[in-house]
Amino acid sequence: MLAPLARRSCPAFLCIHALKIKKNCLPLCTSRWTSTSVIPRITTHYTVYPREKDKRWEGVNMERFAEEADVVIVGAGPAGLSAAVRLKQLAAEQEKDIRVCLVEKAAQIGAHTLSGACLDPGAFKELFPDWKEKGAPLNTPVTEDRFGILTEKYRIPVPILPGLPMNNHGNYIVRLGHLVSWMGEQAEALGVEVYPGYAAAEVLFHEDGSVKGIATNDVGIQKDGAPKLWLIDEKKWRPGRVDHTVGWPLDRHTYGGSFLYHLNEGEPLVALGLVVGLDYQNPYLSPFREFQRWKHHPSIQPTLEGGKRIAYGARALNEGGLQSIPKLTFPGGLLIGCSPGFMNVPKIKGSHTAMKSGILAAESIFNQLTTENLQSKTIGLHVTEYEDNLKKSWVWKELYAVRNIRPSCHGVLGVYGGMIYTGIFYWIFRGMEPWTLKHKGSDSDKLKPAKDCTPIEYPKPDGRISFDLLSSVALSGTNHEHDQPAHLTLKDDSIPVNRNLSIYDGPEQRFCPAGVYEFVPLEQGDGFRLQINAQNCVHCKTCDIKDPSQNINWVVPEGGGGPAYNGM
Repeated sequence: MLAPLARRSCPAFLCIHALKIKKNCLPLCTSRWTSTSVIPRITTHYTVYPREKDKRWEGVNMERFAEEADVVIVGAGPAGLSAAVRLKQLAAEQEKDIRVCLVEKAAQIGAHTLSGACLDPGAFKELFPDWKEKGAPLNTPVTEDRFGILTEKYRIPVPILPGLPMNNHGNYIVRLGHLVSWMGEQAEALGVEVYPGYAAAEVLFHEDGSVKGIATNDVGIQKDGAPKLWLIDEKKWRPGRVDHTVGWPLDRHTYGGSFLYHLNEGEPLVALGLVVGLDYQNPYLSPFREFQRWKHHPSIQPTLEGGKRIAYGARALNEGGLQSIPKLTFPGGLLIGCSPGFMNVPKIKGSHTAMKSGILAAESIFNQLTTENLQSKTIGLHVTEYEDNLKKSWVWKELYAVRNIRPSCHGVLGVYGGMIYTGIFYWIFRGMEPWTLKHKGSDSDKLKPAKDCTPIEYPKPDGRISFDLLSSVALSGTNHEHDQPAHLTLKDDSIPVNRNLSIYDGPEQRFCPAGVYEFVPLEQGDGFRLQINAQNCVHCKTCDIKDPSQNINWVVPEGGGGPAYNGM
């Protein structure tokens, strides 16, 4: 997000602001899950229990530091950095003085960046025409492109015809965290003020309702208040190879697929992962354990045998596409990057569209900031031309062409129906069909009750190819200040046991890729309680999306906490 968009805006004085959430009322039901024992409070965060109602905060005066800038960018990912760089490029070209500040919750730029990644370099080259001379870490051009359908024992090769979304000719296999770190260096060289370790916790508003700025979160408050990188055998290393599959271990009604990329980074590295659509129905499904099972497929395991697992991470992808993009501008701010949903789903690529959205945002903002005698209805500028410019760009054209591919997987043939649809309407007609398919509701509504589903028996990890969850999380470098309120907040502490566990057998203990949620026996009496291991959180936000009760609200922890990915 970019904010505030105002000409030398009023100082964004930071203040304590509590978001009051109305608690859902759910009558207690008598079942084997409940107990009369006193259960300790799970949620202590101020967004659920406001400080103005907490007697411990009476008379406490927290001094705040305030800064003002022309543009504040939240998040140092590909889009935020592209916007920052483009703004300073334009300012230098036209000899304008514009202060651009960028805040990032990770301790280092790129430490929370996670992607395969196979990069379409179009927007990157537009932003950095001299990228080769500047030493950008684009070291692995795609040299081989493979696609296949997996059955339990076999791999059926599928030809990648020119023009299909999975064609990667001209793309680069990159470690996106390293690329983002390099972009951060370029931004600072241009004069962007980059502040890693600062988590934007809330939006501040002017009296007229326009965005004024952001407030970073508080520190010093006590606690009570799936892809990997592998180092493989060099004989099995094929630098530049891109390998994608669909099918096993997922059934045809569970959207997803895998990737296996061979990097050329001076040592035999591969990045691999399994993408699972969060509209899956079986509450017993574990995306992490499906990933472990996938690695044992006869076409995958030989590449990994003799290798070493060196990193682990997880993130959620916005796959709604064109149909799910929200309104992108509002007085004082606008939305860029992956958050609004600019990912090309069948390509499994969004970095290039994210960068282009940042470039377009910067150009739209710059025009307003430098317009003489500009008249604005609100103190925070409303840059509506950004959305107009985006819809005129190749980003919108690209997303429009593939808009129906993901929804086409909802039919009786599932993923295979989507492949047939792609072959007919995308490859032949290039997405120009005169209709737009709709998605079928939110992911959180898709789970079936546990009594209607068959438990999935996952094989035990062997410690060579497949691994347990906690040893994997340890490789993510995840760390949080232990003595702080859990940033994974619940609107109602009783719902996890009384609804999620009793109806869905506690799906949060399986959909979380970091072991954050556990149902543990009560210390006294019968029954269970939810335990949140917030220190394990890798910031993927899957819980916020998939929770069938929509009771989990992910808020930012103290800045600098979270995973520490090294070029993921």
